[in-house]
Amino acid sequence: MSNRKENEIKHGAAIAEHAADIWGWGSPSGQVRAKRRAQFIIQYGGIGKGTSVLDIGCGTGIFSRYFAETGAVVTSMDISPELIEHARKETVLPITYLVGDAEHLPFPDASFDVVAGSSIIHHLDPVIALKEAYRVLRPGGRCVFAEPNMMNPQIAIQKNIPFIKKMLGDSPDERAFFRWEIASLLQQQQFSSIVVFPYDFLHPMVPQSLIPIVSGIGKVLEKLPFVKEIAGSLVISGRK
Repeated sequence: MSNRKENEIKHGAAIAEHAADIWGWGSPSGQVRAKRRAQFIIQYGGIGKGTSVLDIGCGTGIFSRYFAETGAVVTSMDISPELIEHARKETVLPITYLVGDAEHLPFPDASFDVVAGSSIIHHLDPVIALKEAYRVLRPGGRCVFAEPNMMNPQIAIQKNIPFIKKMLGDSPDERAFFRWEIASLLQQQQFSSIVVFPYDFLHPMVPQSLIPIVSGIGKVLEKLPFVKEIAGSLVISGRK
């Protein structure tokens, strides 16, 4: 096993008890962000009743539960046994949780309608991970991910300065993507109908009372040329 994967397993064990807070999903604004992110993934993945979905890097299952609420058949996987244990404890919906490596998926070719993930590809070798996603998708299936945007100033600092990365709870090897970079990687793996766009100006530390105002301003900024490029996240999708 590579040092990178060992680091991710250790990181998962270290944060399992407070993972939602480390990832920014635990605060009131973080919960709003998570719901909106899930809605984008559901929309661009075509996730719905009867859809077979593989959620890679599922962590504690926050997004898996959103997918399952649509009536989709959800299989969720993470390399961290501790995170999977927490996901199982926090889930009442019929989701199958597995410990596994997203770079070596334990499934036959053409097994799923959708391969999805939130903030996972930047922890992996993206070429290998996208190749595996393509392999397990059925013809016409879609991959859909949300990832940190390297054009965002905070994320650029956080992912590139080691002591800040450690202070903010990142794993040692994680990174972020430029929009055109991840689109090119999908093209290399033969995905078609590729869509990549930046969104999200709502920070997880925004107080609850200010969420409606900041959300409204953010959605305006997402429509402005150039300004939208520094939003915090990317939605990424492609079809097999």
